[in-house]
Amino acid sequence: MDLEALLTEGLAEMQGLPVDQSLLRGQLLQYIALLAKWNATHNLTAVKTPEAMITRHLLDSLSVLPHISGPNIVDVGSGGGFPGIPIALARSEWQVTLVESNSKKAAFLKQAVVELNISNVQVVHQRVEKTDLQKEIHTVISRAFSSLSRFAQSTRHLCEKNPENCRLIAMKGSFPDLELMQLPPEFPVERIIAITVPKLKAKRHLIVMTCGPCA
Repeated sequence: MDLEALLTEGLAEMQGLPVDQSLLRGQLLQYIALLAKWNATHNLTAVKTPEAMITRHLLDSLSVLPHISGPNIVDVGSGGGFPGIPIALARSEWQVTLVESNSKKAAFLKQAVVELNISNVQVVHQRVEKTDLQKEIHTVISRAFSSLSRFAQSTRHLCEKNPENCRLIAMKGSFPDLELMQLPPEFPVERIIAITVPKLKAKRHLIVMTCGPCA
């Protein structure tokens, strides 16, 4: 199966996408081509083939769309741009901030924004603990960033301008029993959502937390 067919089949099984997906498919395929090119020399991701990038990165990222709220989204530890760039491409009316402390990965993210002409993405090359966005945030999301406890504690300040409506959402694989037990009580878990990713048999869960009063 070629890349476009693989992506088309995966998108057909998903919710929360634009009605007209032809433009989205083209942008996502451009993105994967750029990621594969950079990855050959800069080792941005352990996923090496474009086919695996589509299932394990693109479709995995887009599977969260029905469960997150905009318009202001922050992707913490964005790495190669997941889930932030696929979210931004699918929801052009949202504003997505990618926070990445690694210089090499931040350089790729900036190049991707330029080459794909993504007008609704901002790249912040900084540790999230030092990031001050000075605007209301509705969703702070991370994928393979850290433990639940560290994620919540290092990002809670991003919700301080919108504490009642901001959610901290961690993308996890298997159900994170131990991490949930270690989560401080000031970060109540609002929902745990089992996610099905098209073309991917691995388990996926979203942990949705409120941040409580921000210090």
